[in-house]
Amino acid sequence: MERIGLNELTGGALQEKFQCAMDTVLRNMQDPNTPWKNKRSITIKLVFSQNEDRDDTEVDISVDTKTAPVKPIATRMAIGKDLETGEVYAHEYGSQIRGQMSFMPDPAKGSELKIDGAAVDVLTGEIVETEKVLDFRAAREA
Repeated sequence: MERIGLNELTGGALQEKFQCAMDTVLRNMQDPNTPWKNKRSITIKLVFSQNEDRDDTEVDISVDTKTAPVKPIATRMAIGKDLETGEVYAHEYGSQIRGQMSFMPDPAKGSELKIDGAAVDVLTGEIVETEKVLDFRAAREA
């Protein structure tokens, strides 16, 4: 009986599919967004279908992986409906209390926040001075 090596089967395609599956499993194991304890697996399946004369067979080869799912990310949203327009809305407020102001920077809005008309740097909490600098050299003596 002639032996067939798995690395030779389908011109090396099975070996290539296995290597891709192995890469997928290893990447999933290193992903910090997946549970560390979940088991991962690779299944190589060969299904043989022969003809009635038993002198020819078709072999379907598949390589499947089972990886750990990515952990879900939770947030909170206040939802409601505008009674005048009838439009529904949602506002994300994360882990803070609904309606509470956040001082965390919002990259979409930049690093400044307006509070009582004054610009505040959200990273430091300092009021950003936007007034013009006075040049006293040009001032007249009284």
